[in-house]
Amino acid sequence: MDKSETQIDLSIVIPVYNEAGNLAALHDELTAVLRGLGRPYEIVAVDDGSTDDSLQVLRQLQQENPRLRVITFRRNFGQTAAFAAGFDYARGEVIVTIDADGQNDPADIPRLLQVMAEGRYDIVSGWRQARKEPFITRRLPSMAANRLISRSTGVSLHDYGCSLKAYRSEVVKNVHLYGELHRFIPALAGWMGVRVTEIPVSDRPRAYGRSKYDLSRTVRVLLDLFTVSYLLSFSSRPMQLFGLIGLTLGGSGGLIGLYLAGAKIARGILEGAEGFRAYRIGTSPWLMLAVLFIVLGVQFVAMGLLGEVMTRTYHEAQGKPIYAIREIIESKEVE
Repeated sequence: MDKSETQIDLSIVIPVYNEAGNLAALHDELTAVLRGLGRPYEIVAVDDGSTDDSLQVLRQLQQENPRLRVITFRRNFGQTAAFAAGFDYARGEVIVTIDADGQNDPADIPRLLQVMAEGRYDIVSGWRQARKEPFITRRLPSMAANRLISRSTGVSLHDYGCSLKAYRSEVVKNVHLYGELHRFIPALAGWMGVRVTEIPVSDRPRAYGRSKYDLSRTVRVLLDLFTVSYLLSFSSRPMQLFGLIGLTLGGSGGLIGLYLAGAKIARGILEGAEGFRAYRIGTSPWLMLAVLFIVLGVQFVAMGLLGEVMTRTYHEAQGKPIYAIREIIESKEVE
């Protein structure tokens, strides 16, 4: 580690995808706020395979500001991969994440850092106020998802989707990300006993471009929630989950079988041999259809969860990154 690295106290990580029109203004705001803090800092912008002029804008900004480091992906790997790369290459003791679209206000960063400086918390999350988004398609699904995530993970936050967060470096560098799990970092870090809080922050309208979020993102978040809940609760003891399912289904099937067998015997007693033979249960199409649906449902859930565990093991055991970098643009020396 060279001398310039040891002087970095604060890292700002920005995932960038097709935000050419917003980058210059965001950079100017960030620079003004960070200089006012009087702390050694760096800005790490991760270009996630943008197809507009975002990379060209970042190159120009980097030439003007040696504290800006630009990481470029070979293609679009997704926001989680961009965050993961930013965390890997960030050198600050505190890492702050912020969106590139300008909707997060850099003026809120000092308040995040002030709360973290109190020493009581490892993650300080932003809670967007007066959001400028459609209620039905964005805010309502977000509210429902936040409540569900909080109850499922045990880490209560009003706004998991807010990218404006401050982390202690050792927290995020020990969390392995893949898929769409960046919004679940507070929950994934729970095994380390992290302390999480949130503070109100501003939410501004987008000046340029279109939002990358739509209703389908909520569906993907809910699917990822199943993964996170499983990893947090049962990844080290899967038998307690699958065994419970097996006992429940097996017990239910046994009870149904006993009921059908009892009904057949009872009919034989009441109606004699002819009634006993006439009451057929083994070839009932409804019984076979119900059994088929139960077996298929259990198999699909099991395959999905096991697939998630295999993916996690693959990335962690081999240390294989979930992104591919084309180049890193930075100054050799930082003033």
